[in-house]
Amino acid sequence: MPIVNRTAAEFIGTFWLVFGGCGSAVFAAAFPEVGIGLLGVSLAFGLTVLTMAYAIGHISGCHLNPAVTLGLAVGKRFAWGDVPVYVIAQVLGAILAAYLIWIIAAGQPGFTLAANSLAVNGYGSLSPGGYSLAAGFITELVLTMLFLFIILGATDQRAPAVSAGLAIGLALTLIHLISIPITNTSVNPARSTGPAFALMTGGEGQALAQLWLFWVAPLIGAALAGLLYPLVANVRPAGAGDISAVPPAAI
Repeated sequence: MPIVNRTAAEFIGTFWLVFGGCGSAVFAAAFPEVGIGLLGVSLAFGLTVLTMAYAIGHISGCHLNPAVTLGLAVGKRFAWGDVPVYVIAQVLGAILAAYLIWIIAAGQPGFTLAANSLAVNGYGSLSPGGYSLAAGFITELVLTMLFLFIILGATDQRAPAVSAGLAIGLALTLIHLISIPITNTSVNPARSTGPAFALMTGGEGQALAQLWLFWVAPLIGAALAGLLYPLVANVRPAGAGDISAVPPAAI
């Protein structure tokens, strides 16, 4: 598949993830007659990945996340040369989605842009539960590592013949159930960048100042999973019939 088609799919898919996931938190989670709460927002994020897995998995692999792209590259499931363009497409899709959420939210009477608007990620004062920087860093690193471990396992050609998208979507749902109170859940640098960037242009820069954590921790976790999974799965060196030489299954 040409790179232009794959990056367009990543742009659209990441837009959907941020608009669907963060949008559910902004529009529905606190609405008194709906009140989907933590469970609803967690399901929304999982459903964005699940639905896009079927829509674009066969086009781009449906990464939707710079950490996923990096983890797959480290695990020898993705070409290093394509990493930068995938990441750029993902970040741009996330930013566009965040701006659209802002535009729609501003249509409600009394809406004011605050430091914690647009479902931003954060620690300390921006953490829903007031968790510290250290707690947030550990949470994002460990959960991203396990998320990538699940992705690498679910897309292994030796795995049971079930939908990888379903397993990965449910994993993301579980991750949100665990960590929304801690960091509002990132495990995805693009997802964090979109709302933080939109808030910065609206005059609220606190989320942007904390954004480094939501790049550094997920990328470290993803790289660790890319190194760990081949060891656990007994992947043999390239050229000896190992799965790293096989294009990844759609996720």
